Amino acid sequence: MVTEITMPQLGESVTEGTITKWLVKPGDKVNKYDPLAEVMTDKVNAEVPSSYTGVIKELIAQEDEKIDVGKVICYMDVEGQTVKQEEDSPSSEDKKTSDAVQEQTSSSQEVEDSSHKKRYSPAVLRLSQEHGIDLTEVNGSGKGGRVTRKDLLALIEKGFTPESNEISESSTAAKLSARDSVADAEISNYKKSATSSDDRVIEVPVSGVRKTIAENMVKSKHEAPHAWMMIEVDVTNLVRYREKIKGDFLKNEGIKLTFLPFFMKATIDALKKYPEVNSKWAGDKIIQYKDVHLSMAVATDNGLFVPVIKHADEKNIKGLARELNDIAKKARNNLLKQEDVQDGTFTLNNTGSFGSIQSQPIINSPQAAILSVESIVKRPVVLENDAIAIRHMVNLCMSLDHRVLDGLISGKFMGHIKYVLENMNENTLNM
Repeated sequence: MVTEITMPQLGESVTEGTITKWLVKPGDKVNKYDPLAEVMTDKVNAEVPSSYTGVIKELIAQEDEKIDVGKVICYMDVEGQTVKQEEDSPSSEDKKTSDAVQEQTSSSQEVEDSSHKKRYSPAVLRLSQEHGIDLTEVNGSGKGGRVTRKDLLALIEKGFTPESNEISESSTAAKLSARDSVADAEISNYKKSATSSDDRVIEVPVSGVRKTIAENMVKSKHEAPHAWMMIEVDVTNLVRYREKIKGDFLKNEGIKLTFLPFFMKATIDALKKYPEVNSKWAGDKIIQYKDVHLSMAVATDNGLFVPVIKHADEKNIKGLARELNDIAKKARNNLLKQEDVQDGTFTLNNTGSFGSIQSQPIINSPQAAILSVESIVKRPVVLENDAIAIRHMVNLCMSLDHRVLDGLISGKFMGHIKYVLENMNENTLNM
């Protein structure tokens, strides 16, 4: 029996996935639980296992194609079932009965689905109000025709902004179709021009990872009003202390001691003191977290991944160094799982590893803030007694969601991190 294999739901809030790599091809024999494809959701690759034993008949989804949960990705000839031949078509009487049942089912389903159409999430309502979109005229792609945030962002990103709330669905589709046609023509002309007159142009296909990163960044910039703050910190004592103990640490713990665990610890202490920063915007309320689940941005050749160290507030610097080493290895070896990137409450970004001294990071939505640790550099500094000395200085740059945080609490938060870092000593390692 030829059976449809659909996109599974690989997480509680996951609604779609991108096929990054097929692990089978038509004609392959697979056993139950064998991996069929690699699928990426929320910047994590996961394998889709087979629910049956059988032979792959046809691959429907293409690599780097985004597929909604529940949609068909391939067909399989399931072992132990009678294969239905093409010539075994149903009789006309059976077809009439089947069509009647299908029509009745579709009718009842439409009645049921219509109840979902007028239920809108806070994000959808906010976007529609900001851009003057009449939700009753939008053809939703969610369950039962429900309008999703993705539907509105698709309209907005195409440059479509209704001039009134009396735009019909047909006119909306016509406008979008016309604009798409113009855009397609412009792209086509550009490609022809590049091919004929400029052989120095290379077109690079956008990978699934890059698409996901782009969508998340657009979402964050569309929804969160960003504000920025920066402080400079004198970490001279920390540099000397780390230089003194890094050899013994490598010998005893088996891993290198970088500066990042110290910055992680200082940030965690500040999040516990100012829980307002350890929070997220939730439409009609702000949710503050009691636990600190620290998201750590890890750059790889394939893209930027943000695995999470759960209950980071329960770990000392040694524990944080080990956790950081483990998640970095997973990210760089493409071994992250869905649970490894979920439930983060605050993000720390080590842009200093690239030599950056100042940046404006984009918030990891729906979190309220993200902190970038820049490169530690030697600079001449005027001390309290007006003497000038060469000190190790670092800039800490924070982006914040101004719906959740204001300058006062953000300044106190950054000031606490500065105090902790500038006062680290021999007792710090076991903090």
